[in-house]
Amino acid sequence: MTQFTDLGLAQPLLRALQAEGYDTPTPIQAQAIPTVMQGKDLLGIAQTGTGKTAAFALPILHRLAADKQRPPRRGCRVLVLSPTRELASQIADSFRAYGRFMGVTVAVVFGGAKINPQIKALANGVDVLVATPGRLIDHLQQHTCHLGETEIFVLDEADQMLDLGFILPIRKIVAKLPAHRQNLFFSATMPTEIGKLAGELLKDPAKVSVAPESTTVERVEQSLLFVEALRKRALLAELFAEKALNRVIVFTRTKRGADRVARYLEASGVSAASIHGDKSQPQRERALAAFKAGACRALVATDIAARGIDVDSVSHVINYELPNVPEAYVHRIGRTARAGATGMAISLCCDDERSLLKDIQKVTRQTIPSFDRRNDTRLGQATAMADKLVPKDAGKGEDPIYGQKQNKPRGESRGGGGGRHGQGRPHGGQGHGHGQGRARHDGQQAGATGEGRGDARGEAQGRGGGPNRNRRRRPGGGGGAKTPMSGSWSPSAN
Repeated sequence: MTQFTDLGLAQPLLRALQAEGYDTPTPIQAQAIPTVMQGKDLLGIAQTGTGKTAAFALPILHRLAADKQRPPRRGCRVLVLSPTRELASQIADSFRAYGRFMGVTVAVVFGGAKINPQIKALANGVDVLVATPGRLIDHLQQHTCHLGETEIFVLDEADQMLDLGFILPIRKIVAKLPAHRQNLFFSATMPTEIGKLAGELLKDPAKVSVAPESTTVERVEQSLLFVEALRKRALLAELFAEKALNRVIVFTRTKRGADRVARYLEASGVSAASIHGDKSQPQRERALAAFKAGACRALVATDIAARGIDVDSVSHVINYELPNVPEAYVHRIGRTARAGATGMAISLCCDDERSLLKDIQKVTRQTIPSFDRRNDTRLGQATAMADKLVPKDAGKGEDPIYGQKQNKPRGESRGGGGGRHGQGRPHGGQGHGHGQGRARHDGQQAGATGEGRGDARGEAQGRGGGPNRNRRRRPGGGGGAKTPMSGSWSPSAN
């Protein structure tokens, strides 16, 4: 079996790996590291949680150690683009951990944070710059960052970049890079669009693939529960009655939905926090810290967090709503069963989501085992109790789950509202007709700053407030009630 010591990495890197307790590389690392060390372009395809970050961070640091130079003023020797703030922070932390004995300088820039400290960090240049596309373009426009002497360019989670509408920003950034550079693409899936973009930017690349496209993590036990939309919250509370669900990520399609589900869980006695694009960076960091520390049993998130959360020992992932993009399902359930562990993924599916389920099973090439909880009298009773736990805030004719009129969907659930800040489908966005629309500017930049331009699919954050930004939000209605599990299925079943 290949060891890190067999790959020819510099001694300071081997010391850092030993300090981290790593001896054996993952398949993507074993294949990618030698190629990157040789200076070749690389297209890497691997499931989430397989160690892609170390697969490019280690050989890059090795190259920097072999050719020590002073970084260019206001520039960087290595540029890593990441789709989300959380993932950018984690990548930067990995570079710092692996390069702890090398004296490398690392900076991370993203929206939702003050720009002046970032300008100061970039002033003298850095060895490694990790950035989200939106904020990096802000720096380029303000001439506080220059990329003309960048030696290595890394595009991480390339498929999500495309999902978020980052094609235009990526091309603008690439135009600022020197023609002679090393390019590394890493992605969990390989849709046609990624192949096209890779063909434009990569030069005679080596291709490393350790899993078929969109193959879900094999160690994740998946199950599907059919249930009426209005009874999902009661079923969710019922699931949490099982002690086996000790550290759970619950995914919703919308920001407001994430906040509401978190309130439902709190009302039913489950400690929960929500994280999404409308949360400030300190709020997101506090929620993640509480979840990692075990102070929070459930973290309710939108797809912005599907690839940005790297938390050990996540026991379950629950898809409260199925994602609009089938590939997102792969990344969601990849939050569990990390680092060789096992995990469970439970998806709640109502009749309106059948088409989304069909797309997911087509892309993942499998049929998810299902259980029917429709017309369940216990859930009906629990739903009635849930309505009493948390007072309804919806007006007449509105859905108690989403606070939207059922006959005239609006805003973040089915498009039309929200403008730059909203989650609705902005003016002809694409998708299945549920949840977040594609962020404008192809997610259009259109003057938006911050990580914006689509922090997650359709979760654009602009500097200026969209029309929904200052609207007063009323507390959510309906809560979850703990009820015994009915039927033979249990979330802790093996």
